[in-house]
Amino acid sequence: MTYDVVVVGGGPSGMMAAGRAAERGLQVLLLEKNPSLGKKLLITGKGRCNITNDQDDLRDFVSVYGKNGPFLFSVFHKFSSIDTMRFFEDRGLELKVERGKRVFPASDRSADVLKVLQDYLKFNGVEIKYNAAVKKINFSKNKIDSLILFSGESIKANHYILACGGLSYPATGSDGDALPWLRELGHNLIPVKPALVPIICAEKWIRNLAGISLKNVNISVWSENKKVDERFGEALFTHEGMSGPIILDMSKKIGQLLESSQVKISIDFKPALSFPELDLRLLKEIEEKGKQAAPRFFLSLLPGKLAEQFMVLLNFDQNRKVLSINKDERKEILHLLKDFPLVVKKLAPVDEAIVTSGGVDLSEIDPRTLRSKLYDNLSVVGELLDLDGPTGGYNLQVAWSTGYVAGEGV
Repeated sequence: MTYDVVVVGGGPSGMMAAGRAAERGLQVLLLEKNPSLGKKLLITGKGRCNITNDQDDLRDFVSVYGKNGPFLFSVFHKFSSIDTMRFFEDRGLELKVERGKRVFPASDRSADVLKVLQDYLKFNGVEIKYNAAVKKINFSKNKIDSLILFSGESIKANHYILACGGLSYPATGSDGDALPWLRELGHNLIPVKPALVPIICAEKWIRNLAGISLKNVNISVWSENKKVDERFGEALFTHEGMSGPIILDMSKKIGQLLESSQVKISIDFKPALSFPELDLRLLKEIEEKGKQAAPRFFLSLLPGKLAEQFMVLLNFDQNRKVLSINKDERKEILHLLKDFPLVVKKLAPVDEAIVTSGGVDLSEIDPRTLRSKLYDNLSVVGELLDLDGPTGGYNLQVAWSTGYVAGEGV
């Protein structure tokens, strides 16, 4: 048989595209290579699923996506973050808005988000074929003719929507298998690189800090003695470097800089205090806690392992009394608290990325419908497009919106 629409990929954008196309009365088949849908969706937001960001100003929303953001004006106009929240709330999912306007299910369960989407597909009669990995796309001059599965089965449709994801979290099935197909079809592909990814630092001792979470810190990025980026918020030490929202949001820029220069980051552990203010506080602490051993003094300033590492870097004897800290040593402590330097060796591998940048050149996609300008019956959505945003629900919003518009535009 020939379906009206075949959607390849049962992630957020694919489920939204299939549901919307079927809602319009079309006969839709959804192909998923895994034995279940939404495998990657279930792990987003550490299992809580940051559905979107509660932004009501379209221009501000689009601006966070950088130079490719304007492509999204038409997409978000048709299906915005407000529409996303309404979509889930109308289907019984209670939402909550947290710091930074990040929207989560009130239950903190990504499984509840997936359940809404599965019910949406079922209600609208979407046929789903599991364990159905596509091996090949057959095409003629400007038309997709059929899909060939690894099982040997041929799938035909009047329209095809590719929603296979980028290279992030390949264990979930998002392994970039659609990229070679799109290249073979003649689409120009912007090189796929990690966009939200941890960094690996040169300092070997950083493994001693693995697992330490930092809140309300300021981290700046430096290249060629110039500050090129700066963020305030949360971060995390890993066994090889750093991760967490601040680092992830700056990782794309760091990766670009690493291609041509050395990159350092600087952590300000006490951003609420200026250098003089913090110096006065240190002086007061030294006077008040003079008889204490140095370890207790450092623990009053920093978390355990980090306090220990400070003492190692400053060559502080464990048995020293606080009162023995002289002026020069106080200045060293001050500068490490306000300007803790780390050398960035490289980004973590692309398979550790939450989101990848790159993908299909947006000039080859119609933003009004998400249709390919090269093939009359092909649409491309989600992470396959050269679109990526920061943490905070922005990337899932691209998935919802591009999926919806593609399903609407068939």
